[in-house]
Amino acid sequence: MKNHHMVILVDSTSHALRIEQILVRHLIPCKMIPVPRHLSSDCGVCVRIEAGDWEKIKELLVQQKAAYREVHGL
Repeated sequence: MKNHHMVILVDSTSHALRIEQILVRHLIPCKMIPVPRHLSSDCGVCVRIEAGDWEKIKELLVQQKAAYREVHGL
């Protein structure tokens, strides 16, 4: 079964907010959520995205120099 969503883990809430703002500005669906229990992160929040958008988002985050730690499928 394919994952429909992914989460972008970050080191701080401010990084999550910045990523969310970038994605909203580019009309990419996303939602800030608590980090799922089975994943670890120094920050309590992450950004949930649709899995099919990841390649586009990855390029955008590199262009915008937006820091993130790792990405996991849900």
